This record gives sequence, structure tokens and C-alpha cells, in this order.
Amino acid sequence: MIAVGGSIGTGLFVASGATIAQAGPGGALLGYVLIGVMVYFLMTSLGELAAAMPVSGSFSTYGARYVDEGFGFALGWNYWYNWAVTVAVDLVAAQLVMAYWFPDVPGVYWSALFLAITFGLNALSARGFGEAEFWFALIKVVAVLAFVAMGVMMLLGIIRGGESGGLVNWTVGDAPFAGGFAALIGVAMVVGFSFQGTELIGIAAGESKDPARNVPRAVRQVFWRILLFYVMAILVIGLLIPYTDPHLLRNEVTDVSVSPFALIFERAGLLGAASVMNAVVLTSVLSAGNSGMYAATRMLYSLARDGKAPRFFSRVSRNGVPLRALLATAAVAALCFFTFVFSPNAVYIWLLNTSGMTGFIAWLGIAISHYRFRRGYVEQGHDVSGLPYVSPFFPFGPIFAFILCLIITLGQNYEAFLQDRIDWGGVVATYIGIPLFLLIWAGYRLVRRSRFVKYGEMTFPIAKPRTPGQSQPRAAALESLRREGPQ
Repeated sequence: MIAVGGSIGTGLFVASGATIAQAGPGGALLGYVLIGVMVYFLMTSLGELAAAMPVSGSFSTYGARYVDEGFGFALGWNYWYNWAVTVAVDLVAAQLVMAYWFPDVPGVYWSALFLAITFGLNALSARGFGEAEFWFALIKVVAVLAFVAMGVMMLLGIIRGGESGGLVNWTVGDAPFAGGFAALIGVAMVVGFSFQGTELIGIAAGESKDPARNVPRAVRQVFWRILLFYVMAILVIGLLIPYTDPHLLRNEVTDVSVSPFALIFERAGLLGAASVMNAVVLTSVLSAGNSGMYAATRMLYSLARDGKAPRFFSRVSRNGVPLRALLATAAVAALCFFTFVFSPNAVYIWLLNTSGMTGFIAWLGIAISHYRFRRGYVEQGHDVSGLPYVSPFFPFGPIFAFILCLIITLGQNYEAFLQDRIDWGGVVATYIGIPLFLLIWAGYRLVRRSRFVKYGEMTFPIAKPRTPGQSQPRAAALESLRREGPQ
């Protein structure tokens, strides 16, 4: 359910309409399919790593062990910053959503309330986080399933409201592909942001029950969830609403009433559809904030445990929660209170821009780490059948994911370079994450004199051949990591 919750958010509920308006129904559908395949390949790579090595600081640990210690260091701090700031983004988004019902209440009050809730859920225990995330994800799943089912019934004529829909909407104007290749690239960037969060299963693996069994199960289901929740939803919207509909062009988190989900529910005669979708979007925002708090806290704890952050953050409470790392993450999330001074919309865009690139850098790190992990594992004579989960698409999967993710990363604001005068402000806001990551990596290599790990020098958890249906106990996997020590 964490994998589901991480892949369903405001990008689907609200921004999906804008992607259809920009690229047409065919272009948007192709964009979601293409990025969905890339994300699935990434999740199979992460699944192989996380099932073999279930540790809370997964990306940092994998990068340090199988690429370069400095690479893992930079990847860990990059990911902590990504989710700590994303929590602040979600808390500002909660202000914007709540303003729909309570326009006269100062937004900072809502941010303070939701920050306290997410902090409390994470401070209780890993079980508290998991339980909350389960219910948050369930609400989103039910909403999407209800939407797809209602849309299909409207297309079949069982429910009135879909009379103007169907394949005719794929022939309006320049449909199905409007805007050409440039629009498709633009959509791919938005879709990539929408999918960010699916990698949370790698972080959660360190505290899950029997990760060797449950992480592969989650990974195998990601493909069908992407197909059902994203591809089917985009297909239904494209068939029921023409891409030229002016409502789709106004899709922002600040205007939930024109979400394509709300529009279709209203056409089906569901009264109060905008309020219902507003509640679902609020659930998505809280879910993202809850997940972000968990992911950032565990990453900072892992960095501290491995000596890459102050040891102060490696202490845990009686419930096993790294409370000091949680407090540090909450302090960064308090950036949401800048809305007390500036416009909530301005703070939302500012925070979103500062964290936008970091999620893609984490994905690139997963692809590189998995490729080198498998190469080193085989080169040392190990049999892949000894792994709890084996990615079925190696080496094509990580290579394809790396190339496509790199194209999206570098092309996020390519239009800024095509203007008569380069928009340097936009360029810096978009790409600042890349030079910062490289500087942290280079600085670590310079100070600690780290180098790329050779395949023959890599260390792996003790792998035993498994029979069908047999899984590696979590305790055994963790014990092997403890014996080897942090890398």
C-alpha cells in the first residue's frame, strides 16, 4: 500500500487535466505509458537491491557500496533534502486546499495542525506511520477505482453524462497528438514528478516484516497499479473530455473544483463532486507529507549511523524511532510558515522548484547502483538465483531507465535556452540541484579520498540458493550487513 500511496497524488488528481490539454489525449497517454514503464524498471532494480539489503538508508547505502562512497554520501543528503522540503511543499498545498472550505482562516494554522499530525504519526512508531499510510492510500485507491468505473459506465451509456464523449474527442483539433514532440517532453516531465514517491518501498524495506518476501510482492504489483490507476484514468479523461476544454487548462492545486475527476463526477450527476475531490486531494497531500517525513527521517538516521552525518541523529527512542532525525526534518518542513510573510502560492512554487530536481537524481542513483551491483555480484562468481528477488529486465531495465531519466532531468526547462534572452532565474531554479549534488560528491571525494568501487572489491550479503517459495529471513539479511559493517 505504500507503493500505491507513493504513486497516486495531486499529479494525477489535479495536474492530469493540464497534461491532456498540453499534449492531447494521445500524447498524454503515451507520456504516462512511457514514464510508467521507466518507473516500473526502476522499481524492479530497487526491488532486487532492497530485498537483498533491507536497510533504512537504501539509496545512500547502495550508492556507497556499489558506486562510490562519495556518491552514496551525496545521494543520501540529496534525498533527505528532497523529502524534507517536499514535506514543506505539501504543508503549503494543504493550506491552499483548506482555503476552498475555510477562506478566512489563516493558512499557517492549517500547516501547523498538519505538521503536528504528521510528526505525531511518525514519532509513535514505524507501525503508526504504516497504519496511517495504509488508510491514506486506501482512500486514494477507492477514489481512482470509482472514477474509472464511473467513466467506463458513462462511455457505455449506463450512466448519463458521457453522450459527448468517446473516440470523437480523439479527432478534435490536432488530437490525438497536440503540440508535437516538444509537448510530449513537457508532459513527460510533469508525469515524472507525479510518479515520484514509488521508491519509498526501498526506504520502508528496512523496517518491514520479511522484506525478502514483501518487497518483491510490492514491486510486481507496481506495474498493474500504474496501468490501472494512471493509464486507465488518463484514457477515461481523454475519452470523456476534449483536450480543448478550457477547464483543463486551469488545472492547479489551487483550483480543485476544475479537476478532471471533479468535472466527470459532476457530469455523472454526483452533487458536491468538487468537495469530494477536495477531500481526496487533501488526503493525497497528507499522505505525501506523512511519507516524506518518514523517508527523510530514515535517510538522515542512516547517514548518521554510517558516519556521514552527526552521530547525534543516530539515536533512537524506545519505540525504535530516530526522534532526533525526525525533529531535524520537521525543522526544515517548518519552511511552510514562510506563508505568514509571503503569498502561499509564491511559497508553494518556490519550494517546489528547489526540490524538483532531487527526486530524479535519486532515480538515476537507483539505476546506476543496481547496474553495478549486478555486474559485481556476477563477476565475483555468485549465482543470481541466490538473491531473494531478481530483476527480470537486467541489463536493459536500468540502462533504459537511466537514459530516459537523464533526458527528462536535463530537459526540464530546455525552453529557457531557446528564447532570445536566456531566463537565467528559471534556469537556476530548475537546475540548481545538479551542481549542488556534484559539488557534494566532489567535496567528499576530495576530503575522504574516496574512489569508485571496483567490481572485485564489492561486498554482498551472504546469499544462499533458495528453493521456490523460500524467502531469506529479515534477521539473517540484516545480520550479514551488520557483520560487514558500514561501507
